[in-house]
Parts: sequence; C-alpha cells; structure tokens
Amino acid sequence: MLRAFLDYHRATLAMKCDGLSDEELRSRSMPPSSLSLLGLVRHMAEVERIWFRVTIGGEDLGRVWSDDGDFQAAYDASGSTRAEAFTAWRTEVEHARRIERGTESLDLTRYQARWGEDVSLRMVMLHVLLEYGRHNGHADFLREGVDGSVGA
Repeated sequence: MLRAFLDYHRATLAMKCDGLSDEELRSRSMPPSSLSLLGLVRHMAEVERIWFRVTIGGEDLGRVWSDDGDFQAAYDASGSTRAEAFTAWRTEVEHARRIERGTESLDLTRYQARWGEDVSLRMVMLHVLLEYGRHNGHADFLREGVDGSVGA
C-alpha cells in the first residue's frame, strides 16, 4: 500500500507538469516566493535522494543542487530546464524504488543524522509520501495559475 500511494503521488507531480514549457514550469507562485512546478520537481529529487539513498542506502552523497546542504536551493529553478530537473528526479525515484524493493523488511532502521535518531524504511516511505502530498497541493495551485488546469 505504501508503494502504491508513493507511486501515485510521484505520478501526480509528473502529471501536474505535463504539457508545459520550461518557462511555464518556472512560473512562480507569487512574490516574494520562488516556488514553481520545476522547483517542486527539483526539491522532490533532493527528498528522494536524502531519505532513500543517503539515509536508508548509506550512500555518501550531497544534495543535487546545494553544496552546503540547503534544501531551499532546489526551489530556485530560474536557470533550470524540464530535462535537467526531470532527469535528476527520475534518477532519484529509480534509486529509491531499487532500495525500498530490495530491502526485506520495512522495519529496517538506519540512523538519520539531521534528526539524530534511527528511522525505519517504513517511516521514510511515510515521510516521503507526506512530502509529496503537501507539495502536490502546491502543484495544484501552481498549475492552475499557469493555465487554469485543475483536478487530478
């Protein structure tokens, strides 16, 4: 069920971006926010990477768009393209799927340095699912602002 809902929300984010140009994907919500659909895709690439590859997979990786660990850097998509952002996001999603499907138990725990505690794969999947849910709500408003499209 966790896998299905996580994949549903991943597909929802992609759908919210379908058919838009790079310029439309970079459209910001409202000043002073830099939030855009492309920024959300970049942010979710970071989320997938940090929670699955770094926390659960134990890979020694930094962030995709920030050398100093700043989650906010991904939101600035002003110089980004659909190709760049979606390639990074899809790469991280595939790594995440490989890790979570290759793990025998959702009870597997690993240390999460930022939180200073052990977390289970189950908790990571729930956390990432909640991240998508929150940001897909943002994506609804952003897409409606670009071309009026609403709904799932």
